[in-house]
Amino acid sequence: MIISVAKNTKKGILLGGIQRGVLLLLPFVIRSVLIITLGVEYLGLNSLFSSIIQVLSLTELGLSSAMVYHMYKPIADDNQDTINALLNLYRSAYRIIGLVTVAIGLILTPLIPHLIHGSYPADINIYGLFLIYVANTSISYFLFGYKQSLLSAYQREDIISFVNLIVQVGLKVTQIILLLITKNFFLFTICLPIFTIINNLWIGFITKKLFPNAVAQGKLATDSLKEIKKVIAGTFIQKVCAITRNSLDSICISAFLGLTLTAIYNNYFIIFSGVTMFFTVIGTSLSAGIGNHVVIKSTEENFEELRKLDFLYMTLSGISTVCLLCLFQPFMKLWMGSEMMLPFGAVILICIYFYGLKMGDIKYLYNTANGLWWKLKWRSIVETLLNVALNIILGKIWGVYGIIFATTISLIICSYIWGAHILFKECFDRSKLVSFFLYHIKYLIVTVVICFVTYNISRFAVGRLSGLNHILLFILNVIITITVSVILYYLIYFKTNIFKESIRIMSTRIKGNISNNE
Repeated sequence: MIISVAKNTKKGILLGGIQRGVLLLLPFVIRSVLIITLGVEYLGLNSLFSSIIQVLSLTELGLSSAMVYHMYKPIADDNQDTINALLNLYRSAYRIIGLVTVAIGLILTPLIPHLIHGSYPADINIYGLFLIYVANTSISYFLFGYKQSLLSAYQREDIISFVNLIVQVGLKVTQIILLLITKNFFLFTICLPIFTIINNLWIGFITKKLFPNAVAQGKLATDSLKEIKKVIAGTFIQKVCAITRNSLDSICISAFLGLTLTAIYNNYFIIFSGVTMFFTVIGTSLSAGIGNHVVIKSTEENFEELRKLDFLYMTLSGISTVCLLCLFQPFMKLWMGSEMMLPFGAVILICIYFYGLKMGDIKYLYNTANGLWWKLKWRSIVETLLNVALNIILGKIWGVYGIIFATTISLIICSYIWGAHILFKECFDRSKLVSFFLYHIKYLIVTVVICFVTYNISRFAVGRLSGLNHILLFILNVIITITVSVILYYLIYFKTNIFKESIRIMSTRIKGNISNNE
């Protein structure tokens, strides 16, 4: 079957971009309304339960991507029997996952009070509320959740984005109205499974209409099942590591420090996630070109390309780090007020964590292009275990500082250093590893200096203009921060060959990605 790649890609990018933009703004609105109507402890409960559910959802990780990946060939060959057999496997697996999710949720329910330090709202049943979150997660596994893989495999992500956008906007608007009218957290929460049912029924109806011959029936050959299991295992381990980083932070903050600090931390993390989303778009644009060059170019050529892409990517990461450092606190003060702000020391640690996360991104694209998921399994497992252990130990000693620092330590040691070692051992000359670390140290030093200079310039300028309206003052702060940091990076690097080559390669990659889609 021939799929209109260009047409579907453009639709997916357009609707996906709109969806991400809207869903990035909605949490700011909903969190503000929660604070105004019910108070910070309710916001903390919402953050805690959401983090626990993220960990519960790990049972599915790897399955959906494996199913979609294995549908590509039978779709191209118009092999409806194999497509149906995959759907049947997917449906059966989802039912098992749903039962496991419910079972684990029931086991965790009596432990919920032990994950909350100090008091929580006395007028609510936290056990009942948590079970609603569990029900919301498990519903997808029982109600047509597996059918979404068909839309992904046929490159109709635009439909998924459209449905999710409409349902999520409807959910948030309904929640806001209920909060303003009733100020009832139970009604706020019960909306979650109701709108999940709407979403799944809608997706189920669309897939049945578009693909009437797609029915969950039949069985796959034994060899195909073995291949699918290995892909699932590799992607599962990688994704477990990525998701538990931040979910465990919120859970530990709640257990050691209480719901109020959990809510405050998650306010910062929403912005952190929004900036990270921007880099995900860049990574997606580069991935196809990297995968192609890994196959057709020499090891030395790929290493040089890695250096150049890494340079430009880390420059953008550095500018983003400067912006987070200079703008986190002014934005939080404007949005939530001074009483809902973390200490500036915690902001510095979040910025270090962000920069450390970005240090491994280009390396990860090369790991993926070379198919190293299985080679990276122990790295990911150790990082997750180390993160848990350090969160508990350092969280008890230093509070929120210790929890953020713990995640950063496990990230740098396991993801960056160990991950780079595996990549260079398998794909590059191992003697180049020292060079890789050294130029990253150089980028780090440059970024630290620019952070220091820009922060002091912005503080001085804002201090001189302190009589202005708060919103206008923040806008000026944004302009000053971005302008100063970009100018400083440009002055430091613009004459270097790596700067010129990196710009050329990045431009070629993005254009090439667009051309391949047409």
